[in-house]
Amino acid sequence: MSDFSSIAPQYRQTAVLQKSAAERVFDLLAIGPADAVLDLGCGTGHLTNRIRQMTSGRVLGLDPAEGMIAEARRQAAANVEFQVGTAEELNLPAQFDAIFCNSAFQWFRDPPRALANGFAALRPRGRMAIQAPARADYCPNFRAAVDGLRRDPRTQSTFAHFHPPWFFLETAEAYAGLFRHTGFAVVSSSIEEVKQRCPPAKAFEMFESGAAAGYLNPACYEVPWPGGYLAAAREILARGFTRQAAADGLLDLVFFRIYLLARRP
Repeated sequence: MSDFSSIAPQYRQTAVLQKSAAERVFDLLAIGPADAVLDLGCGTGHLTNRIRQMTSGRVLGLDPAEGMIAEARRQAAANVEFQVGTAEELNLPAQFDAIFCNSAFQWFRDPPRALANGFAALRPRGRMAIQAPARADYCPNFRAAVDGLRRDPRTQSTFAHFHPPWFFLETAEAYAGLFRHTGFAVVSSSIEEVKQRCPPAKAFEMFESGAAAGYLNPACYEVPWPGGYLAAAREILARGFTRQAAADGLLDLVFFRIYLLARRP
């Protein structure tokens, strides 16, 4: 099973995409030396510990995966709190100056409710910054590799019952509108194309650090998996990335990402 709890022990080392994209979120949020900060969808807490270095205020990491929080607590910096919980269940009114949300927004089950809770958790003039995959074609390379699951006779009948767990919008204005509807004042919102040239094996490793928690999670299927499904799927996916490589053995990994900063008036 490839949910976030099961991949937690490896996530800190393999979440290359999530960590690199976080730098932009730090720039947007501009955490102050005494800010109370909520890391919403904190994963294993690597970035939450970095937040601790930026502020003397309260730092709380929240994630719905028990395995992620267990890993975060094992490696927590001093005076960093970690809790199991979802954005949809968040109930911490007016306790934070900033909400940091990196590579988690796409997993929210009920984005309007999650944003309403985030809005309530902020103090007046508090701000929230997000980075997340955006658009249906958020990563053309991942989608090309996944097409193999639809075609291969070992997986096609089962994969036909896959139900995507993600939330994507097609434009930066659509994301901004979602925030404004909750009451936020949107400071900036843009969808940007990010490219990285890498070997197929690295692309597959990146896939397994996030997207696999949907594509290779039996909870996202409407039928039980037959024996050998996971092994066959991983083989097909790995071959799909290899086929995308150029003559030099590398491929251009492309992502579309939303970067958004909003404030509570």
